[in-house]
Amino acid sequence: MTDLIPPYGGILKDLRLDAESARAAKDAAVDYPSWDLTGRQLCDLELLANGGFSPLEGFMGQADYERVVTDMRLADGTLWPMPVTLDVSETFAGEIASGDRVALRDPEGVILAILTVSDIWRPDRGVEAERVFGTTDPGHPAVTWLREQSHPVYVGGRIEALDLPVHYDFTHLRLTPAELRERFRRNGWRRVVAFQTRNPMHRAHVELTFLAARQAEANLLIHPVVGMTKPGDVDHYSRVRCYEHVLQKYPEQTTALSLLPLAMRMGGPREAVWHAIIRRNYGCTHLIVGRDHAGPGKDSRGEEIYGPYDAQDLVTRHADELGIEMVPFRMMVYVQERAGYAPIDEVDEASETVMNISGTEFRRRMREGLEIPDWFGYPEVVQELRKTYPPRARQGFTLFFTGLSGSGKSTIANAVMVKLMERGGRPVTLLDGDVVRKHLSSELGFSKEHRDLNIRRIGFVAAEITRNGGVAICAPIAPYAATRGAVREMAEGANGGFIEIHVATPLEECERRDRKGLYAKARAGLIKGFTGIDDPYEAPKAPELRIDTTDCTVEEAAQKVLLKLESLGFIDLR
Repeated sequence: MTDLIPPYGGILKDLRLDAESARAAKDAAVDYPSWDLTGRQLCDLELLANGGFSPLEGFMGQADYERVVTDMRLADGTLWPMPVTLDVSETFAGEIASGDRVALRDPEGVILAILTVSDIWRPDRGVEAERVFGTTDPGHPAVTWLREQSHPVYVGGRIEALDLPVHYDFTHLRLTPAELRERFRRNGWRRVVAFQTRNPMHRAHVELTFLAARQAEANLLIHPVVGMTKPGDVDHYSRVRCYEHVLQKYPEQTTALSLLPLAMRMGGPREAVWHAIIRRNYGCTHLIVGRDHAGPGKDSRGEEIYGPYDAQDLVTRHADELGIEMVPFRMMVYVQERAGYAPIDEVDEASETVMNISGTEFRRRMREGLEIPDWFGYPEVVQELRKTYPPRARQGFTLFFTGLSGSGKSTIANAVMVKLMERGGRPVTLLDGDVVRKHLSSELGFSKEHRDLNIRRIGFVAAEITRNGGVAICAPIAPYAATRGAVREMAEGANGGFIEIHVATPLEECERRDRKGLYAKARAGLIKGFTGIDDPYEAPKAPELRIDTTDCTVEEAAQKVLLKLESLGFIDLR
């Protein structure tokens, strides 16, 4: 491991061992305990190893973590706004101790790094959410991740990287900090302004970056995140193809495109400071910081989590320490009379007509196959996105029925399956709860943990069916809201639709219909943890459709589902 001091960005930590040392470390690691890295940890490890997270030399120990959470600084006082931690299970934490060496592996079991354990502790994740993200609201994706996906114990320590994670996509665009700095040096780029993005770029973005580069008298680096972004974002494969089209719109030799394998936290102001430090490490001298930079949008109450300029304010307060200058985002709008774009603060709205398409409106037009005007998006970019996001009538989707045992969900699901197969046009698969239990989850019991795992398995299969343009019909009880939310995320992340149908038949009616006698056994204490009796059912708060089958025939219920699918644009009943 060496400290490189290249001509751009200051000291760069390179935590990779030389080839001979890496081979020896790999041989020795055969006897070490191993931890398989999660997707987020894999991104973090890559940026630790290649210097993108300089000055960090490993996953944070407790002292660094606690001061970062409270003060945005490492224990030695260095500005650093975001925890970079290795979260592990209680079982694994019980098997290691301070001073142990742990092999960190990718999902295929390949050893990427050796961690020497310095600290093992149980964090207060509620405090972490409140201090780092400014909220404990589950509408913030990082808060949800802390609550539902992160492991309960943190392990800190220095790492020795044997290799970087392997990527097979866009390898010519995956430059490390040292490689990008060298490219800038070779091309004579002394001033470089970075554009952070997790979305496709349209004409307004291009005009914005032109203006920012001109203002900073700098070359431009388009530096999109291709690690983990906000759930529901456009996949990075589609985005990078769009960026490659957009790159042709800039004058030759003025602009570069490189990919950043960052796992975003959507941390708003703190994340903006983090992005500035990372781009400094990559050799940039300037960073465009936009309106609500890296913000997740609204919380579960529909309120904005961060103010529109909170990120710019925080970056400004730490400007002297960052070693990189901020270029504030100036919102660009299309002015009809000028037939071009201009900063909104330079437009006379009394005499000029501002034209705009919001992100919501753009997605609606894409879903419905409507025209996207040339002034908004480049035809090549729109065409690329249409390949990935066809109109809803050609998308796959998941129909997710949930309700108490005996509510009628399986019967309705079967009827809807037959109706859709009768219509044709898409392959249809029914993932009934009992059938899945038999063939996919036969080893699972009925604890909360096992029920969650069963539903997640159903969700995974449904998402793959959806991804490939089919219809997945699921009919489990699925009593827990968080698990249903995870399934929705999987389906929508597969570029398809998710329609939650709450079969809201009352408990009394479900008991009356009880052909298997399960409710009676639960009432008698012969069955433990039975949903609706001694285990709760968390009813959906905002399903796409709610059906009470007490006074509704199967045919009528199925027709309600088909009408809902038509209203959402997934089928056409005419």
